[in-house]
Amino acid sequence: VQLVESGGGLGQTGGSPRPSCAAPGGTFSTYTTGWFRQAPGKEREFVAAINRFLYYADSVKGRFTISRDNARNTVFLQMNSLRPEDTAVYYCAATDYSGNYYRPSLYPYWGQGTQVTVSS
Repeated sequence: VQLVESGGGLGQTGGSPRPSCAAPGGTFSTYTTGWFRQAPGKEREFVAAINRFLYYADSVKGRFTISRDNARNTVFLQMNSLRPEDTAVYYCAATDYSGNYYRPSLYPYWGQGTQVTVSS
């Protein structure tokens, strides 16, 4: 499964970017798709995931929304009320395994990442 992210970039505190993750030729409807992020010097951490259910990290709950458009094979991460600590490279990932969706090791398919930088 090839994953292609886009839509990151520079945002200001309180801004609302909406990165997207496309799966050309694939289908997200049978996969769990997640977003992770990695800031410089830190480990990759879970942000959100979607299958029949929605999963969110506590740090983004109420501010970020994950959604999926099956017709377009695209998953979105609506980011609201940005904070400087949200600055990171955001990665899309997909898995057809079941398990702890908060763990990066469950996901065999990854995108190349898109940078989100939040300035105050």
